[in-house]
Amino acid sequence: MTSSSTRTAQTTLRSDDSAQAQREGVLLHAPDGPDAAWWRHAVIYQIYPRSWADSNGDGIGDLPGITSRLPYLRDLGVDAVWLSPFYRSPMADAGYDVADYRAIDPIFGTLGDADALLARAKELGLRVIVDLVPNHSSDEHAWFQAALAAGPGSAERERYMFREGSGPTGDEPPNNWRSIFHGTAWTQVERGDAATGAKGQWYLHLFDSKQPDFNWQNPQVREEFHDILRFWLDRGVDGFRVDVAHGLVKKDGLPPWEAETVMIDDHQGEGELHQSQPTNAAPMWDQDGVHEIYRGWRQVLEEANLGGDPAGDKILCAEAWVEPIERLTDYTRSDEMHQAFNFPFLVSPWKAPELRAVIVESLRAADTVGAPTTWVMSNHDVVRHASRLGLPIGLPRPNGIGPNDPQPDAVAGLRRARAVTTLMLGLPGSAYLYQGEELGLPESSEVPDEARQDPAWFRSDKTELGRDGCRIPMAWEADAPALGFNDTGELWLPQPAAYRELAVDQQIGVPGSTLELYRTLLAGRREHDLGTGGLRALPGDDDQVVAFVNEAHDGARVALLLNLGATSVALPAGRLLVASDELDDGRLPTDTAAWVLLD
Repeated sequence: MTSSSTRTAQTTLRSDDSAQAQREGVLLHAPDGPDAAWWRHAVIYQIYPRSWADSNGDGIGDLPGITSRLPYLRDLGVDAVWLSPFYRSPMADAGYDVADYRAIDPIFGTLGDADALLARAKELGLRVIVDLVPNHSSDEHAWFQAALAAGPGSAERERYMFREGSGPTGDEPPNNWRSIFHGTAWTQVERGDAATGAKGQWYLHLFDSKQPDFNWQNPQVREEFHDILRFWLDRGVDGFRVDVAHGLVKKDGLPPWEAETVMIDDHQGEGELHQSQPTNAAPMWDQDGVHEIYRGWRQVLEEANLGGDPAGDKILCAEAWVEPIERLTDYTRSDEMHQAFNFPFLVSPWKAPELRAVIVESLRAADTVGAPTTWVMSNHDVVRHASRLGLPIGLPRPNGIGPNDPQPDAVAGLRRARAVTTLMLGLPGSAYLYQGEELGLPESSEVPDEARQDPAWFRSDKTELGRDGCRIPMAWEADAPALGFNDTGELWLPQPAAYRELAVDQQIGVPGSTLELYRTLLAGRREHDLGTGGLRALPGDDDQVVAFVNEAHDGARVALLLNLGATSVALPAGRLLVASDELDDGRLPTDTAAWVLLD
């Protein structure tokens, strides 16, 4: 650990600060020093490989395509890229069913292509984070095939969650757990035999039946993943985003669970966002044993940076849908992960009190363990926020939007998306962007049923649309085949008509475009050291405006304001740096955010 990554929050003010505190409110979060490790303030851009750029025209994005477009990300102003899985896979869940963690799937390229991508990123000053999927493998993984061949009671089966079934012959599932993708979380591999007394055998899969869960109590599993980490670290990656980080360890005895199996109990209504009970009440989520695993991983990453230079830090970022927030920050203690996605921020209702509370509480909780808060609004698993925020306020977020569903208000959704991103990129900590959000790309509601590929669609008997609508190939050039995704026009998922006018070549250099807004925000964030700043409350209309002051370690102050009320509001005295949309006679309109450099 470096000294810059073990900081505690300043929660009190000296007496000579009292007048300033009265004017601007209490200090909520102390600034980092100028030598803060890169990951404490980095903006990281998620690339979904099959939808970014297609170099060979087969309709599926690939690693050479990514490499060719990396200069765009340098010019955008991000610090790093995160690549969703590119490993060898039968693609039952778009690569989150890994058959070989040390090989590139042929649809994406080769290990040589991965090395070329890493080298080009380094030339451009971009770090690279790769996805790691430790909760489960593919059923085509060599270990699982060996487990099937070896039979009950074998050492090979101990690497996965095989269990005898229930009922007289074991031909009923071992317990009542349900899959995230619907249906039972168990698949039978051998039937029972009443004559011999042999019980039926089943394996656990919290997701698709082609994604068997590993047994993380098995030392071979732990050793294997240490080796996988070292394999990719040796090739030059800068870190790992850890899929389903809260799911590896299951409660002893696998007790029954009567509630629906969900990643998070996401209730949004007229009341506040809440979790009906702690996530670890569910026996498949957030069990305390996961933390020992990640302490071991942290040691592997520390060994890859023996010099201790913060610039050489390799990082772990948790995808952990965990509440309450104190449980989430456990993942980012000083000897575990560096970051964890701030999903409470992503799902916060579009209301000033709730959004402000999430920000304040997130910083408070993260500061107790000396970690940065990691903001995010969109990714490959949720409806894009340019559409999500265009839905009626107070409704639960859907898992996909189809042509027969109520359609988001595209104008309001984009306006709110631009506003909340303006606020987010002004906040201290790290932030993740999802490919295409800098163009204002909406969720596609035009995916025909026959084109859908999300396993949730099939396992729900085609009642849950799933995530295909947020995974549509990128829009690069309005008048090119496949909008510049390739030169053949082939597409693994169709692009909606709205993407044409939002293509990169229609926005770059155009004042007021969403792309130019993002470029301005990212440049301003770096210029004013907002990622390492402290945060102070800025008094105002608590029911209408989210308002803070970001204070740099050198004393510069930038006010961050987001107006969620029905009327425009005055800006504080100072120089306007950026606004998410045009002002109203110098005032901040509804659903608009701004940064003001204070006098």
